[in-house]
Amino acid sequence: MNVHATPQSKGYGIDIEPLKGRVAIYRGDTLLAESSRAKVMYETRLPPTIYFPREDVRVDLSDPTELQTFCPFKGTATYHDVLLGEERITNAVWTYETALPESIGIQGHVGFMPNAHTRIDLGENKLRKGDDGNISGPLIDWLLREASGIKTPEDFTRALAEKMLEHGIAVQRLGILVWSLHPLIAGKHYIWEKGAAEISTFAPTYEIYDHPAYTNSPLRHVSNGLGGVRQRLTDSRLEDSFPIMEDLRAKGATDYVAMPMPFSDGRTNVLTLTCDHPDGFTTANLGLIFECSAIIGRYYEVFVQRENAQTLLETYLGKRTGARVLGGEIRRGDGDEIDAAIMFCDLRNSTALEESLGRNAYLSLLNGFFETVSEIVNENGGEVLKFIGDAVLAVFPAGDDATAAQANALRSAKDIVERLAELRASAEDTHCDCAIGLSYGRVTYGNVGSRERLDFTVIGQAANIAARLGDYGKSNGHRIVASQEIQPVLSDAAPLGQVRLHNVSRPVACYAIRTPMDGASLAKPSAGEVRNAG
Repeated sequence: MNVHATPQSKGYGIDIEPLKGRVAIYRGDTLLAESSRAKVMYETRLPPTIYFPREDVRVDLSDPTELQTFCPFKGTATYHDVLLGEERITNAVWTYETALPESIGIQGHVGFMPNAHTRIDLGENKLRKGDDGNISGPLIDWLLREASGIKTPEDFTRALAEKMLEHGIAVQRLGILVWSLHPLIAGKHYIWEKGAAEISTFAPTYEIYDHPAYTNSPLRHVSNGLGGVRQRLTDSRLEDSFPIMEDLRAKGATDYVAMPMPFSDGRTNVLTLTCDHPDGFTTANLGLIFECSAIIGRYYEVFVQRENAQTLLETYLGKRTGARVLGGEIRRGDGDEIDAAIMFCDLRNSTALEESLGRNAYLSLLNGFFETVSEIVNENGGEVLKFIGDAVLAVFPAGDDATAAQANALRSAKDIVERLAELRASAEDTHCDCAIGLSYGRVTYGNVGSRERLDFTVIGQAANIAARLGDYGKSNGHRIVASQEIQPVLSDAAPLGQVRLHNVSRPVACYAIRTPMDGASLAKPSAGEVRNAG
């Protein structure tokens, strides 16, 4: 059943009336426009606006500026500067070159911004008082009283569409596109369709910007600040419209609107609607949604900001650490004493590689190395805490099972060595090799730093020893060196005895871990690696 009821309260309205006789507009003593064909537009909650035919403007106007604004029942407005000799009034006038049907009466007419004129001579005309309006009803009540309790953007999208229907808006499909801050995902697109059991959620990657389905779509048009889109789908002439319009019309849609939904940081997101009533959307329908769009946008901004915060924290700190910070551990000293296996994985010969490969190729190699190490650590229940130059610091919290944490760390180290060897053998990366140090012990897992700049990390002897064992392996031809604390899970390990490590007060008993790759030659350590190991 199509819904197209009028809400009990007075809805949004727009009315255009011709003015009688001569009407003129001035800036000081300068005549800006003069016409006997001027019109006035009365629009809910806006002051009456005078429009002059373009040919009756008496001053020079610039070419269209970059500014555009959109109204779902007037169309996309383009702006011009007014040129008065040496004075230039920026974006002083606007015009709807292609007005929508509700406002066809002002197509090609010019409106003047309040700062562009000082007085209007209405002649014999008297303007009636503007309508302050009293828009209320299910949608407004819900936004003010209930919507704030909804926890997810999917649930909010569904409830928003249902309230539109309850308010009398014949919405068939509702789409919300919000851009995000994510290293892999460009944004989220939530789509509600009448009769569908679930909300469709799409998370396009950044390749969307080059995909034909996006580059020739209303979403790109609106996101790029080119104004909104309104298309009557009952119009038989859709040849010049966006390709998606034919698909929507085939599903029974009669009217389509895409309007900007700005966030407070300036990003332009997109709200789209299709209607299935034979007459399309009414002015009251679109006026209500347009007036509510800023409030609707704030709800999605809250959802996205929380999601962005979680994503950025996970990206820069890791999932476990990011969750702790998001959960409130944000002060210097916040943290725990934990038992953990620590892994320090260092790229071998990095200085020589950068010199021989060049900066871009070296960065590509480094990113591939980090990707390989991170994937394996995550697969084995660990977490990458940070990238330190060309090295990776990872932690495997013990919880109630110290042996499992040690085994996971050791398994990660072996898998990393084998995966890098496979890359070298396949000629994908003939240079990438590593030195890994493993240790286990009690560390402080939390915030350190200054009052303004904190770092969430692990501090303790186990972390220091893991780093130094990696250095020792570099200079002594071992890919994996583990301290004796890892001994319960060591197998096929060669004792190295008590080793003196740089900045470690006592010798450390450690082992060289054998792997199937031991037959593959290690890259010769550089002079810098030998120095740093002592």
